[in-house]
Amino acid sequence: MLKSEGSTFEIMLSIKKLLTICFVLVSGAAMAQPQSNSAKVVADKIIAIVGDRIILNSDIKNSIEDARRRGEKVPDDGECQIMDQALISKILMLQAEKDSLPVTDDEVEADLDNRIRQYINQVGSQDALEEMAGKTIYQIKDDARESIREQKLAAAMQRKVVDGVRITPNEVTAWFNKIPKDSLPFFESELEVCQIILYPKASRDVELYILGEMQNLKKQLENKQVDWCAAAKKSDDPGSRDRCGQYQINRNEKTWDPVFLATAFRLKEGEISAPVKSKFGYHIIKMVQRNGDDAVVQHILRIPPVTEDEISAAEKKLDSIRTEIANGNIHFNAAATKYSDDETTKFAGPCIMNRDGSTHVTIDLLDKDMVGLLSKMNVGDISKATPFTDEQEKKGVRIVYLKSRTEPHRMNLHDDYSRISNFALDQKKNKVLEKWLMDKIPTYYLMIDPQAQEECPSVKKFIDPTRKSF
Repeated sequence: MLKSEGSTFEIMLSIKKLLTICFVLVSGAAMAQPQSNSAKVVADKIIAIVGDRIILNSDIKNSIEDARRRGEKVPDDGECQIMDQALISKILMLQAEKDSLPVTDDEVEADLDNRIRQYINQVGSQDALEEMAGKTIYQIKDDARESIREQKLAAAMQRKVVDGVRITPNEVTAWFNKIPKDSLPFFESELEVCQIILYPKASRDVELYILGEMQNLKKQLENKQVDWCAAAKKSDDPGSRDRCGQYQINRNEKTWDPVFLATAFRLKEGEISAPVKSKFGYHIIKMVQRNGDDAVVQHILRIPPVTEDEISAAEKKLDSIRTEIANGNIHFNAAATKYSDDETTKFAGPCIMNRDGSTHVTIDLLDKDMVGLLSKMNVGDISKATPFTDEQEKKGVRIVYLKSRTEPHRMNLHDDYSRISNFALDQKKNKVLEKWLMDKIPTYYLMIDPQAQEECPSVKKFIDPTRKSF
């Protein structure tokens, strides 16, 4: 598998794909569109059997279509890759059952509920999801439940196989030195950027004024004097304006403001709440639909505006904090934990994070005001307090610390050791997993449809007894 054509870096990415056995058939089964009877004859063809488990042609096709619906780029051999992943996942899952690895019904249901919420958030509402899938929420869950159980068992088995694998610095160096120099990837400039944010609070008089406006709006909404969607378009929540302020929420989700959740779940269907204050501002909430711990709500948000006086006061406070840091009286991280109003600081630290969880980010992930600020800074500098507006259109003030900046470069051990170490460890895990698969595959009954073998030659390795590597 690791000897296919392509650059060394492409091979390293293929390692990631194998080690992350993501059973994408789950989403395909959940979101599959209804088909005509004539199409089902072909779509439901069994193309592989592993032990007593089957893989359907429709599983593969639906997974590809679901990826395209999400806007993902599907490679030319996408179906063959999914076929490989599905076969490996079945073997891992069956062995996990043999080894009695624990996966509880509660874990499966929690994962299932989380996926459904993600789908609903993507398409905007439960009705839109059901219309897209051609199924009710209950049918979607029933169709996906067994696949999710299989996925969790496969993941547990994979962890058992590779979790004990470690790598030494000498192994990292040796692995890197084997890469042809002309195959080394080129990295753009990356930065480590940390910040301390204060969100100035509006005056008491302004808050009372906004509260009075919201109380009046509630009466107008209840009396049908104002259309809900028209009012929601003027909401201070940009994330929900275009869908009448609607969200799908769950009582147990920690990402929602607790005041917002508690208020919403006290409402009956069709009921509109009195204005309530959360950490974001003042909300009016309407319960649209409720099913146990899940609910569809609509809300209108007003953020009490802050004046130049409040912003100026926040600037002075942050500049004094900056002075304390510069004088060595407190470390930047400690100051961020103590003073920052950015909640992510409490859990992940004050540095902006990349999509992969790294604190090294490219410039395209930063807002334009931040980019302008950093262009005038050297590594180690801490900016003066600067006003800004965040993604939620909330006004704040921040000081920014430029911790590091790399120049555009070819991958090398000095600048990219951590990244190289991860690649090398992944390959070592990959070899361990390959050996495990070679030992386990002969112990299971395995059949692959001849046409599938012809269309995807890579799957022949599962049934070829002469194979020397997986």
